[in-house]
Parts: sequence; structure tokens; C-alpha cells
Amino acid sequence: MGGSAITTDDPPRKLRTVATGLAFGEAPRWHQGRLYFSDIHANRIGVLRPDGAPETVATFRGPVSGLGWMPDGRLLVVSMHDKRVLRREPDGRFLEHADLAALATGFANDMLVTADGSAYVGNFGFSLHPPGEPRAAVLALVGADGAVSCAADDLSFPNGMALTPDGNTLIVAESRARCLTAFDRAGNGVLSRRRLWAKLPDGAFPDGICLDSEGAVWVASPSTCEVLRLRAGGAVLERVPTGLEAIACMLGGRDRKTLFVCTAQSRDPTFCQAHHTARIEAVEVDVAGAGWP
Repeated sequence: MGGSAITTDDPPRKLRTVATGLAFGEAPRWHQGRLYFSDIHANRIGVLRPDGAPETVATFRGPVSGLGWMPDGRLLVVSMHDKRVLRREPDGRFLEHADLAALATGFANDMLVTADGSAYVGNFGFSLHPPGEPRAAVLALVGADGAVSCAADDLSFPNGMALTPDGNTLIVAESRARCLTAFDRAGNGVLSRRRLWAKLPDGAFPDGICLDSEGAVWVASPSTCEVLRLRAGGAVLERVPTGLEAIACMLGGRDRKTLFVCTAQSRDPTFCQAHHTARIEAVEVDVAGAGWP
């Protein structure tokens, strides 16, 4: 496998700010030549216009997170507090696509929508605000028809996800376990052969992730204010400091070599709602994005 391992002589890449004024950006997705994102604590979905200015796509009554698209182009979004996946119809209405309440023990969070329209949706497992007793969570599988089942259980805060281009391997960021976990994925979406893909370095924990064409994973680490490029097994190929907390990342741009990073000054909802200091930042990298999202 090719690599771009960092050495002591390699200066870190420097991010540039491409959007400001967000409450808390999450779930960046490159779709049809534009970057979409959720602004969780502003209860909205946004998109970056060609001039870089953020534009609102839709607003909601509560926080929204994970994003993805059905094969026919309909948008799916995770409604966090009521633990639902909503589907945007051609007339612009958002209808319930799936109810996750029977499986999600905490607020629903990130989501990965596959090429066939099925989706994997994580949840906190417990309350973050106010803090609750940590407990394991279930990763839900939502069929293209909206049917909900358990894809995997006993996960420590399943968060960002990435699916390999062949559709056969799903990688899940377990934030509380500070690791990336891999599963074999069957054609019907069923997961098996759970295994450790990579343990994060000391002090880091994973939030959003994305995959590149060399099979490495970019990981946003809020606790260490950086994005890391990891190889399977945990070798750190590169680190890019972010200054603010790194929440999620996505490879996009014309050649999918632009790494977009959602950053935030705080994860506290009250602070985020009051100050809107979160950003989207970007940097050019050497290896193009691959797989999903």
C-alpha cells in the first residue's frame, strides 16, 4: 500500500478558513460538486456556495446531524433528539423515513448512506448534556424502505463512519473507546467479523472520519485539535493541527484532494447557540477521497 508518512522534516499542512459563523458544523458531505453539512446547534442543513459563503438548505425544530442521499437523489438527515431519520421529498417536505427510538439509547448522531440507499446510524448511548452514566450503544441499519434493525451492538459511542469503495468493509469511529473498528459488510448490509482497525494515539479520540484511495483514514480528533491520517493498524501517516477542536472531515473538491474540516471552539450546546464561532476549514492533500460518504 502506498503512503505519505510524515517525517520530522515535513512541515504540517496549514488549513485555510472557507466558512465562518456556524454554531456547530458536523457531517460534511461532498455531493454533486458542493460541500453540504449539518449545523447542529442552529438546527439546519447548509451548503457552501461556489463563492464559499454558507447557504441554508433546510431548517428544523431541533438539532440535525448525519446526512446522505438515496439513489433517486432524495436527501436523508438524522433528527437527533427525536431519534428519527427524515427524508426530503421532491416537493421539499421532510417526512419520517425511519424511527430509531427502539434502538437508540442516546441522541441519534452520525449516518452513512450507501449506494443502495441503506444507512447506518449511530447514537451517543447516553446523555452528554447533562452528563449521564456512559453505556454502550447500538449501530442501527436502516433499509432503503425505512425498516430498522440492529447492525452491531456494544459500541462505545459509534460516531463517524466510512465504507470502502467495494462496499465490503465498514469502518466505525468509537469515540469513547478511542479507536476505529472495522466490520465485514454483506450485500444485504449485515455486518460481521468485528475487529480493531486502529487505536488512536494517546490523548486523541475519533469523531468524524473519511477514507482515501490508498485505504488510509482521515480522523478528526477534537481532544487534540487536529486531523490525523491513519493506516490500518494505527500508524500515523500525517497530522494537521486545527487550532480549534476538529469535529468532522471530508475529502472533496474537483479531484477529491481537498480535505474539509469542521472545527469548533466548544462542544457545549449553550455556548454554540450563543456564539456561532464554528468554522469550516480546508487544506489540499496528496491522496484523493474514496468510498462513502
